Order: sequence, then structure tokens, then C-alpha cells
Amino acid sequence: MQSLRILLLQARGDRTTQQEELAEFIRLSGLAAEQFTVLNGFECADFSPDCIQGFDALFIGGSSDATVLKPEIYRFVPPARDLILACIEQEIPVLASCFGFQLAVQALGGQVIVDREAMEMGTYPLYLTPAGVADPLFAGFPNPFLAVSGHQERALTLPAGATLLAYSELCPYHAFRLEGKPFYGFQFHPEVDDRDLIARISRYCDRYQLGTAELEKLKQTARPTPYANQLIRRFVEVVLGYIPLHY
Repeated sequence: MQSLRILLLQARGDRTTQQEELAEFIRLSGLAAEQFTVLNGFECADFSPDCIQGFDALFIGGSSDATVLKPEIYRFVPPARDLILACIEQEIPVLASCFGFQLAVQALGGQVIVDREAMEMGTYPLYLTPAGVADPLFAGFPNPFLAVSGHQERALTLPAGATLLAYSELCPYHAFRLEGKPFYGFQFHPEVDDRDLIARISRYCDRYQLGTAELEKLKQTARPTPYANQLIRRFVEVVLGYIPLHY
């Protein structure tokens, strides 16, 4: 595992959250900081799919600063979709979280919509499909399991070749894998635990238009998410080849 090199694609506009998200991926992957290289779309909007060369995997984080639905404003969205497609074509493993999930859905031909009525912000039970129960990344998980989720946009349709693994009461598509490819997408945040959630929502309360009472309720209802937080390490061990992958 010490030889692995990970490219982390970020869509974070503030330095504090950039560093926080990177630290989350480092901690929960079991890898070292020097194994990660960060590419932030707000700092480098024009990049080629060739930027993945020399890396063993692509990780994509979330965003409270951008939307995949406005590529004319967030110019890194089209290059990011091209990067995902290049990784899939070359069978370079991809782990896509939240914003990354939505990028992948679009890139592969699915549809993403704004759905504020079904907005999720906090800790939620997620339900595994039969395919999810059988998937090696979710082996031994309770059903449902708790995960941190924060989004106003969601997939309306999954792309062809996607196998649905998990959903919630509000969001019908929370995790999928691509058949025959080393790709997993999570609408929820496997990289975020309850402490990270409280720090993030406290920083972004104005952005999410959360009042004092709403913010306090979110803090009080935050719960540990130990199973969801295993997924990044399992991805490293299973998908990157350290444990045989069997469905």
C-alpha cells in the first residue's frame, strides 16, 4: 500500500475545507499524506485527462461551492467529467463522493436534478439493495447503516451499467458501482464522520441558510458513522487489488 499514488480531485473554494477534506481522505484510507496529490478545480479549471497518468486511483470529494448543473460558471466541471471517463476507459479505479458522484452520473449519461424538498443534511440511515448486501465493500454492514449526507441535488436516473447499492428514504440513489469497472460512487460522504459533520455545518451554516435552532438540532442529532467510514479503506484494500474482489 505504501507505493500507491492517489489523485484527489477537489471542488472546494476555501482553504480550510480543502485541508479538512484532504485530512479526512488520508485518515480513513489508511494511506500517508505524501501518497496524495490534490487537484482543485477552483485553482486549476483547465486540465487534461492525462493528468491521471502515474496515479493508481482517482478520488473525488464533495462541494458546497459548485454545482455540476452550471458548467458555464464552474469551468472545471467538463474537464472533471472527461477525467472520470478516461479513468473508466483505462480501468483506473475511481472513488467518487457526493459532488463526485453527481459528476460521474452526468459523465456516464445519467441525469442530476435540484431537489430541495428532499434535501439531506445530517446523519441518515441508508438501506442496502440485494446487490449492496452482496458487494464486498459493504460486507458485514448492518442494513440499514448510518452515513453523513449533505446535498440539495441528486441523481434522477442512474447511467447504463450502474448497479444500485444503497438508497435512503429521501434519496433513491446513494451508492452504485459500474459493472466490470473499478468504480464506486457515493452520494453520501464516506469520508465524513460526526465530528467532521459538526465542523462543516458550523462553518457553512450561512451558506445552507441554517438558523441557530436548526444548527443546534443538527449538532444534537449527529451520530457516529463507523460502517460508512470503513468504505474508503475497503476501497483501497479491495478495489486497488490488495484483497481479491468477488461479487
